[in-house]
Amino acid sequence: MADYLSNTPNQQASMLKELGFNSLEDLYSNLPHDLILQRPLDLELGQSEFKVLDTLKELAGKNKVYKTILRGAGVEHHYIPSVVKQLSNREEFVSAYTPYQSELSQGILQSIFEYQSSMCEITGMDVCNASVYDGATAAAEAIQMVIEKNRRKILVPKNMHPQVVHVMRTYTQWLNIEIIDVECHEGLVDMNDLKSKCDDQCAALFIQHPNYFGCLEDVQDLAQTVHTYGIKLVQYTNPMTLGYLKSPRANGVDIAIGEAQPLGIPMSYGGPFLGFMSASADLVRRLPGRIAGQTVDENGKRAFTLTLQAREQHIRREKASSSICSNQALMALTASMYLASVGPSGLKEVAEYSMRKAHYFANELVKLGFKLKYNSPFFHEFVTVGPFENIIIERALDEINVLSGLSLSSHETLWCCTETTSKEDIDRVIHRLKEVVA
Repeated sequence: MADYLSNTPNQQASMLKELGFNSLEDLYSNLPHDLILQRPLDLELGQSEFKVLDTLKELAGKNKVYKTILRGAGVEHHYIPSVVKQLSNREEFVSAYTPYQSELSQGILQSIFEYQSSMCEITGMDVCNASVYDGATAAAEAIQMVIEKNRRKILVPKNMHPQVVHVMRTYTQWLNIEIIDVECHEGLVDMNDLKSKCDDQCAALFIQHPNYFGCLEDVQDLAQTVHTYGIKLVQYTNPMTLGYLKSPRANGVDIAIGEAQPLGIPMSYGGPFLGFMSASADLVRRLPGRIAGQTVDENGKRAFTLTLQAREQHIRREKASSSICSNQALMALTASMYLASVGPSGLKEVAEYSMRKAHYFANELVKLGFKLKYNSPFFHEFVTVGPFENIIIERALDEINVLSGLSLSSHETLWCCTETTSKEDIDRVIHRLKEVVA
């Protein structure tokens, strides 16, 4: 950081004097003696900057960095334009904290407003917050938005991301909320099983589209089915796919949520990520987190403010829904930079390239003797049943610097292609697998 806050012995002495103490021991004199460490900290002696850098480089050298990544399952390898990396790493963005005196932070509020506007545009929804920690958190928070006094059941199909469902169950286990599994057929929601479990005690059906196995649901049909029972439809989605697929609003969805990591946020060993939440206007007061609104100041100039609620966390315990106090706005800002950088046509290209490459890869795998587990349409992820165990595939691809798909069982693999997966990469993988088959 450009501005370094030092803490020299002289500064410490000055602060202690101002407080009326002569030493740090005097400062802690009111603490029980047995709670105070009576020895120096067990730390090694400091090293030179050169030595520290050398040690860190040695540790970094142990990382395996793959040239080609064929794994998704919630975290995807996408190209991030250089302008996004350069701007999002600026000091004023990286160091910005949550705006407690929000109206004084017009720049931060405008960035939040622009993010919300972008997400509303691609989801088709009326309002979006900014934001929650990740997609799984967004799913859990969405439950709080839909439950009613007499509607405490949540329907969740078995083709949703298992880790997302696990978080949902963790959040609700003590809230008298029942999460009911819905069976699947050919990778899609089983309509017969769904209808048998719909009643006037169900608050919402959660779906993932494209789902965990990459398959595409008939969202419109699902929306019409559950709305007949007064049940809301919540769609967990990959926002990148919305560059090509129909928006949640166009399909009749009430709440659109998901993980926005594909929008310019690096994989980074699993975080920090960005959980987005968008909803129809009638649910706006139930939406947790920050909501920035546009207005005019006393001089009639464009201005921004946190709206509907004065701050992003609730003071009264009984009203609390979430507390998003860290610099999660940085992830939202990065996503809006990405969307502004690629534009509508660019987002469509990313989605289309990802889809086309996945279908090409799937066809080539089938020629080798792999079988597609599901006959349903898929987007950029798909599941294969291999002719031999996954461990053999993983080792063979690792030898050519390729990260294999996610192993779902001994012979089942979940593959993912993005715009970063070139035809040459796919052909190289197919060639290596041909050698294994032979």
